[in-house]
Amino acid sequence: MGRIRILPEVVSNKIAAGEVVERPASVVKELVENALDAGSDRIRIEVEKGGRSLIRVSDNGCGMSRDDALLSLERYATSKIASDRDLFAIRTLGFRGEALPSIASVSRFTLLTREAEAAVGTRIQVDGGTLRDVRDTGAPAGTMISVQRLFFNTPARRKFLKTVNTEMGHIADTVSRMALARSGTRFTLVHNGRTVKDWPAADDGARRVADVLGGDVRPHLVPVAGRNPCASLSGWVCTSRVSRATSRGIFVFVNGRFVYDRSVQHALSEGFRGRLMKGQYPVAVLFISVPFDQVDVNVHPAKHQVRFARQRDIHELVAQTVAEALSRAERPRFVSPGAPSAPHTDAPRVADPEPVYGQRGREGGALEAEKPPPPDGFSLPGHGGAPPGAPVPAAPPADATGGQADLWPRGFFSELRIIGQFQDTYILCEAPGQLVLIDQHAAHERIYYEELRDSAGRRRPAAQMLALPEKVELDHTEAALLQPLLRELSRAGLDIEPFGGTTFVIRAVPQLLTGVDLAPVLREMAERMAAEGAMPEAGRLVDGCLKVMACHGAIRANQRLAPAQIGALLQRLDGCRDPAHCPHGRPTYISRPLREIEKAFGRLKKL
Repeated sequence: MGRIRILPEVVSNKIAAGEVVERPASVVKELVENALDAGSDRIRIEVEKGGRSLIRVSDNGCGMSRDDALLSLERYATSKIASDRDLFAIRTLGFRGEALPSIASVSRFTLLTREAEAAVGTRIQVDGGTLRDVRDTGAPAGTMISVQRLFFNTPARRKFLKTVNTEMGHIADTVSRMALARSGTRFTLVHNGRTVKDWPAADDGARRVADVLGGDVRPHLVPVAGRNPCASLSGWVCTSRVSRATSRGIFVFVNGRFVYDRSVQHALSEGFRGRLMKGQYPVAVLFISVPFDQVDVNVHPAKHQVRFARQRDIHELVAQTVAEALSRAERPRFVSPGAPSAPHTDAPRVADPEPVYGQRGREGGALEAEKPPPPDGFSLPGHGGAPPGAPVPAAPPADATGGQADLWPRGFFSELRIIGQFQDTYILCEAPGQLVLIDQHAAHERIYYEELRDSAGRRRPAAQMLALPEKVELDHTEAALLQPLLRELSRAGLDIEPFGGTTFVIRAVPQLLTGVDLAPVLREMAERMAAEGAMPEAGRLVDGCLKVMACHGAIRANQRLAPAQIGALLQRLDGCRDPAHCPHGRPTYISRPLREIEKAFGRLKKL
């Protein structure tokens, strides 16, 4: 007898179920996708015991005839593709014809369906893949599928299910994602007879996003829209004031299908570069539309992944469009005293930790209690600041803003009325109807970082030769990472040479680092590169080094500034491309509208 045999259909269906039906949420996903493909605009999902006992999905879609209902339970039977060419231009959420027979093979399955023009409906019962009953019955137009005792005949699969709350959480997440993609469809989710979620149809996509993600995100939503020859992008991102500790707040849809795509998530991170603190993730709902023959959705059994024909173009579209949308949203819009507050002026969702001076500070650098006076007009003698009438450096020329003047009002920061300093750390200013607080370290760090980047792009950066070169000893890993970057760093004015083994000698520094203890700067640069793990691209490593240099060169918290020094700082901040954030993504300023302050003091007049 031969060793190779054809598997019985019931066994092959169970194998397919292992690929398609991972847990109750997988069943919900497949059934809701079929309901959406059927044109439904009302979908009800009823669940008992986290999907172990019952999953029932009812819709008002096109329904099926008796013959089609029977065929739908045959493996590879589908109405959504007709030839192999259709596989390369999938227009529907489902297409393989595996979902219903796979689910029916591992459950007690009931299908009730009726076409709108039909006089009667059809009821089909299947137990563990075996057809038990087919009959005509009364039924509303549409389809209702009940899945009971999931995995009853595959106990090994059933025992790997998690707790009821865990499985229900996965189901709620699945329905939430589909609700984000179809704002015009009503979704109702019921668990153990209690309505968990009920999202009515919405003609405003932002409203559905707020309904699903929570009303607190609504004031921070920024619309995103862009296109290039191969795709179009729409959706919303939240400003950097709202972030998450994980990537669970990122929702990417390709032609209406929710997907996990590392390239798109990386592009989204690029769009937020410099706007979020390390370890924080953006909140975004993005819809990418591409020609159906330019994306392959058949690369994963659960259809969670796709492959783009022009992935680099998609990456560029997402990164550039998101960055431009955020830049527009960050433009200050100060209002008159009685007007409602602008959404982007709200405080960050997660407050920065309090700095501890004399130890390792929140900016990542070693914050000394005492520090030599920085150059460039920020002389800080003693505790009293510069004498009155100290020279104020001119702001960079208009062309140095790199086009930012189109997004930020020219002279925005320098036109604020300076009130003073708070805790010798925050600069208090007044704008029309607003109280503005500026983090002096974050603002100066942004200025220095952009100056260093610009300097690295010039042939002759401004540098200061050291009278006595300074030697720094690194470990083997740090030295190996630093060695290939020496030429790039010299373009920013930092002249470092190998001195044998893992020792380096610093011969020149950018002018902004004049008087700074250089050994901690170099060590921190090397430590941060080593912390990256796998070797990233050189440009990113150099950029990280520039951030460290800017942090060490900038004025610190707990340093008193004279009015002339504050004015110079604000004037130079106006010349930055992204004056709203320090290089690490922290805000350089926050503002509070007069209306909010008056409300806190009970001074608002009742209308």
